[in-house]
Amino acid sequence: QVQLVESGGGGVLAGDSLRLTCRASGPTFTSYAIAWFRQVPGKEREFVASISRSGSTTYYADSVKDRFIISRDNAENRVFLQMNSLKSEDTGVYYCGAPVMPGIATERDPSAYNIWGQGTQVTVSS
Repeated sequence: QVQLVESGGGGVLAGDSLRLTCRASGPTFTSYAIAWFRQVPGKEREFVASISRSGSTTYYADSVKDRFIISRDNAENRVFLQMNSLKSEDTGVYYCGAPVMPGIATERDPSAYNIWGQGTQVTVSS
């Protein structure tokens, strides 16, 4: 089973960019689609973006489309989230997750994911 660790969060100003990294361990990384979610206190975890096992197909929430880019490097067991033109509403803890059905990249419901990293905080100040 794959294990996930996020990094790259921090505090930035509105309009800035950040690049998050999800590092995976385990021999089965390429068997998994991977998604990024975010969460703020008192709210449900929210889908941000997902990527297929090969990296050829990506999906985005409408709120981040055209600003965020998800990609993966299967040779290095990593998934990235490039976040551009950040807004204050992008603030939250960002998690990468692997789905219960490993090959499914289209799930946007957090209950469809059973492997999570510890999260990385992103704070965008206006």
